[in-house]
Amino acid sequence: MIKTSDFDYYLPEELIAQTPLKNRSESRLLIIDKETKKYEDKHFGDILDEFSSNDVLVLNDTKVIPARLYGVKEETNACIELLLLKDLGENKWQTLARPQRRVKIGTIISFGEGILKAKCVKLLDQGVCEFELIYDGILVEILDKLGEMPLPPYIHEKLLDKDRYQTVYAKNLGSAAAPTAGLHFTNELLKALKEKGVEIIYVTLHVGLGTFRPVDEEEIENHVMHTEYYEVSKEAAEKLNKAKAEGKRIVACGTTSTRTLESNYKEGVGFREACENTSIFIYPGYKFKAIDALITNFHLPKSTLIMLVSALAGREFILDCYKHAVEEKYRFFSFGDAMFIK
Repeated sequence: MIKTSDFDYYLPEELIAQTPLKNRSESRLLIIDKETKKYEDKHFGDILDEFSSNDVLVLNDTKVIPARLYGVKEETNACIELLLLKDLGENKWQTLARPQRRVKIGTIISFGEGILKAKCVKLLDQGVCEFELIYDGILVEILDKLGEMPLPPYIHEKLLDKDRYQTVYAKNLGSAAAPTAGLHFTNELLKALKEKGVEIIYVTLHVGLGTFRPVDEEEIENHVMHTEYYEVSKEAAEKLNKAKAEGKRIVACGTTSTRTLESNYKEGVGFREACENTSIFIYPGYKFKAIDALITNFHLPKSTLIMLVSALAGREFILDCYKHAVEEKYRFFSFGDAMFIK
């Protein structure tokens, strides 16, 4: 039985990156070979040398919503924080409310002196609630005015430039967190990859609770992933199927792209056009069907994300790589350095 504690590791707090680097591609890169179990210290710009014209790079083009809202409860003026996680349609949203004990069915929270209001319509477990949003105008513009970027709780520094928590290719608005492996890419680096003959394909997965909810179960098989919405266009599916047929290497940028591709690919069918939800949970023992290599950041101890990379490269080897990264003072988590598992 695989235990959550099997994915723990020691991380000094000072290695948790608090701010992004001035130049995205100057982050460090640990290149690891999952077959030979060897690794090499590089910088992210060096990733260009790891690609050839026989490679496909898959990027998640989701765009982060300024989804963190601070408001007051209408009846008592108590301060409430809402994190918008998932658009459920008809102005209803899955949210995290804090503190949840102050929220009941029918509670109305006012933001920006009533420019936006949220009425609680359902209480779920683990701090999750459903709210109906009440407003006049365009929600995206209201959130731009009132909302903050939903930085993870381990980042204590204020983000001065909202765009630094977006990838340079972010397009489809809907995420509650950035697909952080993509934060290292610059337009210049993407252009250089294309000039080398690398085909770049875009998919969309809106990051929600499924990606960053902690694992509370000690036996990981008992952990239930929340669903996240993804899209694969007809064009993307056709390009991916052609790449598979030609024996090209499919490199996923980030665990979100990986989960999208592994959810979408069906044996005997291949990749397919889809707009659907996934709750795929990838951990050691999983057989990858869609991807061959992965660009990713360094993940939290005992998280579903370190379990995913362990499934690809082996738990003991990944923990050895993490130990090396700690010793070499790599920067960890969302604004931290990267790893290329080839």
